[in-house]
Amino acid sequence: MFNDVYDVIVVGAGHAGSEAAAAAANMGSKTLLITMNLQNIAQMSCNPAMGGIAKGQIVREIDALGGYSGIVSDTSAIQFKMLNKSKGPAMWSPRVQSDRMRFAEDWRLLLEKTQNLDFYQEMVSGLIVENHKVVGVKTSLGLEIKAKTVVLTNGTFLNGLIHIGDKNFGGGRAGERAATGITEQLIGLGFESGRMKTGTPPRVDGRSLDYSKMIEQPGDEQPEKFSYLENIKPLKEQRSCHMTYTNSEVHDLLREGFERSPMFNGRIQSAGPRYCPSIEDKINRFADKDRHQLFVEPEGWNTVEVYVNGFSTSLPEDVQFKALKSVVGFENVKFFRPGYAIEYDYFPPTQLKHTLETKLVDGLFFAGQINGTTGYEEAASQGLMAGINAALKVQEKDEFILKRNEAYIGVLVDDLITKGTDEPYRMFTSRAEYRTLLRQDNADFRLTPKGYELGLASETRLRRMGKKQKQSDNFVIFFRETSVKPEDANPVLEAKKSSLVKQSDKMFKLYARPNITADDMRQFEVVENYIQEHELDREVIEQTEIQIKYSGYIEKEKNNADKLNRLEDLKIPKNFDYEKLKSMSTEARQKLSKIQPVTISQASRISGVSPSDVSVLLVYLGR
Repeated sequence: MFNDVYDVIVVGAGHAGSEAAAAAANMGSKTLLITMNLQNIAQMSCNPAMGGIAKGQIVREIDALGGYSGIVSDTSAIQFKMLNKSKGPAMWSPRVQSDRMRFAEDWRLLLEKTQNLDFYQEMVSGLIVENHKVVGVKTSLGLEIKAKTVVLTNGTFLNGLIHIGDKNFGGGRAGERAATGITEQLIGLGFESGRMKTGTPPRVDGRSLDYSKMIEQPGDEQPEKFSYLENIKPLKEQRSCHMTYTNSEVHDLLREGFERSPMFNGRIQSAGPRYCPSIEDKINRFADKDRHQLFVEPEGWNTVEVYVNGFSTSLPEDVQFKALKSVVGFENVKFFRPGYAIEYDYFPPTQLKHTLETKLVDGLFFAGQINGTTGYEEAASQGLMAGINAALKVQEKDEFILKRNEAYIGVLVDDLITKGTDEPYRMFTSRAEYRTLLRQDNADFRLTPKGYELGLASETRLRRMGKKQKQSDNFVIFFRETSVKPEDANPVLEAKKSSLVKQSDKMFKLYARPNITADDMRQFEVVENYIQEHELDREVIEQTEIQIKYSGYIEKEKNNADKLNRLEDLKIPKNFDYEKLKSMSTEARQKLSKIQPVTISQASRISGVSPSDVSVLLVYLGR
């Protein structure tokens, strides 16, 4: 049945698995995507949305490299918002509300059009490992499928256990069975494992809600998009979300169920996502707050199913129902399905290399929630990186690693490998020390040339990026070289309550003022003429504005990044014996021995390794 040896087998077809399979296949590797249910490829298990704070930057980076998440997010979007627009551009984060069914369908159809990619529906129950090298997988029906590399993207399915109040049952998602066998085998091979928890809110019937009592949350007036591709267009019409609040009555009703909550009666021991707590956790931890926001999010263009964002819970279904009925606008609510919590196995990611290949088993890669992360976007980016590196390994080419100053994806992977995580890891802009460089608007400048070299980003994509870069660079030069007279500048400045000029000055200096916008500059005829003559689009105009207004910050971060990269170039010998460095702290020796950092820079980021420990290491290596 499977006589051929695959280059790459991807186990699991969630966001990580789908990106991994697409990347490996598009790079020319003979790839098999194997999953328990082919109808649920790229299922949005939790909220029907992509992007958000820092996550939106990740989706744009995936797109810039040639992955599919940005394209699918755009083609299945029902609303677009650029979050944090009131802050600096390093904080701007795109987010779409998605049509859940269309999202999965678009992913499936894109994968089916991908050459070199085969599909198979069955549960993988184990790996075939010979001499510490993976050579294939075993299925629950006893099939053995051979492969040169394997990427595990099991999501929440590894020994998944679903909790609703005092009931619990095995499952990887509501209505789907858990995956068994893999964890036990990996532990037998020497891997360390742990348990994590996540949760999801109830889904309700939108026809039973009173939206007139809620606050409408429309999309942007001028919606943008994730993908840099020209053939992908922004939304022309959008669906609104709505916002309402819990209240003290809701909180009292929820508290009545606490003794039946698996979170409080000890049945759930594992750590949940700190930044996306359950509603019972919120009212317990923030007892002084008498209300919490709830976002009422439609699941698609035509369905009446609604996602109650902010009401994630594992309380008994009768408690969920009674409490939700006391929320304004939910007085007549009808449930489609209750919320639940799910516990699942993960493997601390310090057991991986930066390629996401495991240190213990050659050719075996982990991506997604198996590494202790949470979120579609974090999973998709890991899948992309694992798929790329699995393909490169088979092709006997150099590994592909993104640095912390090159991408949020680089920050994510480095954080996981270097620091590990004992709670579901979520990306934030604050995790990136070079976030002024890692903006959502310039992901194509940073990563499309790399994607093209890998064979993922098309020549069309590269040409478009090059044109945008050249146009924005030339537009910046235009502002640096073009002068404006006081009689022309001052009416614009006066209207913005900005200090007037007494002599001619370069337009760059006016534009660099914080309260002067692109629309203000377009009031100058010479600027508008330049835009029309060179047919500049919104992306180029925005890019130019950012380059001018933040040039000082950008230059400073580039200099800091260059210093970091000098430490990245200082390699540590493989299997270095840290125990001989007696002047180093015991904790540092233990941590360094366990993680085995590749560079001095990575060693300096390990928790428990002090600057003096790094100095000891530098002195020794300098000898």
